[in-house]
Amino acid sequence: MCTVVIHVPATPAQPVHLLAVRDEDRERPWRRLGPWWPERPGILGVRDDRAGGAWLAVDPDASRLAVLLNREDLSGRGDDEVVSRGAIPLDAVADGIPNHPATRGFNLVDVDADGAHLVEWDGLTARRSRLAPGIHMVAHHAVDDPGTPRIARWLEEFRSAGIADGSDWWMPWLGVVERSTLDPTSSVLRRDAHDEHVLESLLVCAATVGPAGVEVREAMPATPGAWDDGLVEGLRSGIRSSPVGAPGHPSTVGEAGRSGAPAAQ
Repeated sequence: MCTVVIHVPATPAQPVHLLAVRDEDRERPWRRLGPWWPERPGILGVRDDRAGGAWLAVDPDASRLAVLLNREDLSGRGDDEVVSRGAIPLDAVADGIPNHPATRGFNLVDVDADGAHLVEWDGLTARRSRLAPGIHMVAHHAVDDPGTPRIARWLEEFRSAGIADGSDWWMPWLGVVERSTLDPTSSVLRRDAHDEHVLESLLVCAATVGPAGVEVREAMPATPGAWDDGLVEGLRSGIRSSPVGAPGHPSTVGEAGRSGAPAAQ
């Protein structure tokens, strides 16, 4: 599932702003943003401990970020014919992904200092397209797809809210996220039964990617899938990746991200 809201600026001199919500089974162990892959030095990510991959990955040195969303697979392949999607964000911020990944379907939002792209893979065909300037939403179908209830209901609200100046640029969008919870059928924070599992919104990330580097903030809702005011302070104080050239860069994170303990409780 998952949801991404993204603002692509009119010129590459301005940063891309992105708000990403991770939906997953709360019983599946994972770790918050950190350098969990020693074989990939400098790479930070939100790690899935079961399969060892990432939901979101960042290469601060390259000013690059990638975040993964599930998508329906049309290939008819069996489980023994596919591999985990978790390597896709890690590969995307490194050497890139293959034209025909050996995974189930996905959407990948791939952002660097030059802009943002969407990679769509349905198990048969891969499509890569540049996201036009403006505010967009991505879930499990096409970008801005009105067939997705939360996109149909809230995309124009996100566009009207826009982004604020300064480090709390994400506050107008969080206001839309809060309002969306009044309608569970279109809420951005979710709790859905899917394939015999209950998927809940477990993490909210706010990121900027541009010529000055990458910054990622993260916050966990107190109750998975539900709004709480602590998300605001969580994003203000959450773990961050350092901008390019900043002291402490590139792959150190706060102690909360270094503990190694799964964040889902």
